[in-house]
Amino acid sequence: MHIADMAVSVFVVVIIAVSFLSNVVVLICFLYNQEIRKQVPGLFILNLTVCNLLLTVSNMPLTLVGLINKGNTGGSGFCQTVGFLDTFLTTNSMLSMGALSIDRWVAVVFPLSYHSRIRHRDAVIGLGYTWMHSLSFSTVATCSSWVGYHHIYASCTLCNARASGSRTQFIIYTVVLHSLTFLLTLIVLCVTYLKVLKVARFHCKRIDVITMQTLLLLVDIHPSVRQRCLDEQRQRRQRATKKIITFIGTFVVCFAPYVITRIFELFTLGQINPHWGVLSKCLAYSKAACDPFVYSLLRNQYRKTCSDLTNKILKRSSFNSSARMVENGRVNDTNNFKPTH
Repeated sequence: MHIADMAVSVFVVVIIAVSFLSNVVVLICFLYNQEIRKQVPGLFILNLTVCNLLLTVSNMPLTLVGLINKGNTGGSGFCQTVGFLDTFLTTNSMLSMGALSIDRWVAVVFPLSYHSRIRHRDAVIGLGYTWMHSLSFSTVATCSSWVGYHHIYASCTLCNARASGSRTQFIIYTVVLHSLTFLLTLIVLCVTYLKVLKVARFHCKRIDVITMQTLLLLVDIHPSVRQRCLDEQRQRRQRATKKIITFIGTFVVCFAPYVITRIFELFTLGQINPHWGVLSKCLAYSKAACDPFVYSLLRNQYRKTCSDLTNKILKRSSFNSSARMVENGRVNDTNNFKPTH
């Protein structure tokens, strides 16, 4: 095996492990915490988590096997099923991220009317659209027999070679697919999160004015306290910017190389380097490992739920071990007691 293929294989293994464990933790938190289930964004997070899990257990292992065996590991029907899932799950995940950004925008820009604007019924309608959108594109590709093993990406996905008889239709399909998934979601992310950042900076400025006025009034305040207030003020300004960069940055870094490669593949006669093709596919896979941390596990509510679950498990384990120790002590006392005749 080439050293580049070996490095990419290790990368895929790491992605599979991190993605599976982190998404399972998010799913457990969702099922355990009733407050998370009541929230409207919880439906989109659940949908995103399930899509990431299915992608982790279905497509990623087959890409790893394709890297090792240098070829398709299943029959044509099996590969078409996996390719169908690849298009469906990836499209569904992107649209779920866009729905989450819209929900966050409404919550920040219209905080007083959020619950009347975004209800569970609206979330269900949004999820219905994401599923219809994803099913439509994946079904068209599968029924047109455009799905197969692509050696450049070492996976079962949209394949140019299978569309040789209908190249024009395939080009139109691919451009429309990526325009209405990647590009549309990217535009929604940029518009909504930049609006959120604008509101956050406005509130930070108001808080900064109040803080500076308070520091001017408190003449006898200790210098260390004054410096701590100024440091918190600076961190508050940077916190919102870092979050927005994380939301948009991870989406672009993970999906843009793969989408650009697919578009470039349509309009060029040159051969794409397979190492780059597999790497771009792995970057797209890595979004499934990033999403649990970006949207869930770094939030206080999920962190508290994880802490409660951990403490509950540890306490139960400690109780069971203590009970076994007491029981063993009783057995030893019984064995050591010897009645005299």
